[in-house]
Amino acid sequence: MATKIDTVTARNRLKPRREPYWHRVSKGNYLGFRKMTSGSGGSWIARSFDEGTRKQVYHALGDFSTLPDHQRYDAANKAALAWFDHLGKGGSSDVVTVASACKTYVAHLRDTKGDKAADDAQARFARHVLSDRKLSSIELTKLTPAHVEAWRKALRDKPTPTGPNKGKARSASAVNRDVNSFRAALNLAFKDGLVTSNFAWRAKLAPAKNADKRRDVYLDLDQRRKLIAASAPDMAEFLRALSLVPLRPGAMAALTVAQFDKRLGVLTVGKDKAGGDRKIHLPDTTAKFFAAQCKDKLPTAHILTNSQGRPWGRDTWGYQFTQAAQRSSMPPKASTYSVRHSVITDLIHAGVDSLTVAQLSGTSVAMIEKHYGHLTRDHARTALAALSL
Repeated sequence: MATKIDTVTARNRLKPRREPYWHRVSKGNYLGFRKMTSGSGGSWIARSFDEGTRKQVYHALGDFSTLPDHQRYDAANKAALAWFDHLGKGGSSDVVTVASACKTYVAHLRDTKGDKAADDAQARFARHVLSDRKLSSIELTKLTPAHVEAWRKALRDKPTPTGPNKGKARSASAVNRDVNSFRAALNLAFKDGLVTSNFAWRAKLAPAKNADKRRDVYLDLDQRRKLIAASAPDMAEFLRALSLVPLRPGAMAALTVAQFDKRLGVLTVGKDKAGGDRKIHLPDTTAKFFAAQCKDKLPTAHILTNSQGRPWGRDTWGYQFTQAAQRSSMPPKASTYSVRHSVITDLIHAGVDSLTVAQLSGTSVAMIEKHYGHLTRDHARTALAALSL
């Protein structure tokens, strides 16, 4: 039996009980008010009949205690209508929070792209999403553009936590990577019907434009030699490896002895943005270098380690690079990544096609064209000039 709960006077007259007092909103949909004690403000709940399962489903709306008593019914009714609309569009009746959406996305990555991608996303969420308890506990159906905008502003204002730029403002590309992971988690929830609208984040989590600019710091062969000569012995070997094979520093640091086939001179790269394993057939001189690094090491050992026998990490290689770059008078904006960029540039200058360069470096042809297309166009122009009669 329906009970009047839309006025403060009517709610005050209700006797305390565990079962909510229900008010019919539409066919099969009810707004409930639960009053457990005579002195409490009560709480609100929505109820809907699921035609598919032939069962009642419930959704806690809260107590709206931040609002004056006379505004709570309207706020609860509005929240209930939004939930009924969500169900009507095929949305899930389960309570899905920002935190649970992130957890689901990590599990999805682990199944589809492996542990590397999943662990990376999980670490980003732990640092930037789950650490914000207020945001992470919000139900997706209640997430608003204001919530997302506040999160992005806070993310943008965070200083770089580690490395040579510790304490400085984070780059737009670094912010984009964290934003992209969060957006992907919310988009998966939207795709799976856990929320029926992406309005809250569609615009607010759009990636910043021109954040990933072309890598313009080029170090020629002579500069790379000077840089290696100015480095500590362990860092010198790491930089020499990056100068021989255009891997990302993280992928190079992750290589183990088992990934190098000394007999065939083949390097298998597994831990990289490119996803699955790829095999690189090394020239003899490069194969000899990697063979020397693998000598007397177990198959599970890392090929390249620092002076303490530990795998290289962003903090250690970043600091060592900065020291060596200062001693060898490298350009101010040069970084460990500049070595990779320089090797890719040399490969393209040597006339290696974009597909081969993409396979060697573990990226897409589209990314090679985006960052190095100006070089391939120069080769095309030269080739066309050679056709003159």
